[in-house]
Amino acid sequence: MPCTCSDIFKIIFAIFLPPLGVLLEKGCDCDLLINILLTCLGYIPGIIHALYIIFT
Repeated sequence: MPCTCSDIFKIIFAIFLPPLGVLLEKGCDCDLLINILLTCLGYIPGIIHALYIIFT
């Protein structure tokens, strides 16, 4: 599946602000709350979860 321009921006946002990347991909749902929690517990788990959400 090719990446679109919006996907590239979501990936950039996911690296710098992981919850914002998830918010742009899924909206305000359970995945956003999980990502906020993971980002508070550790920045790297938040990034991994955000990239997982964007790529699936």
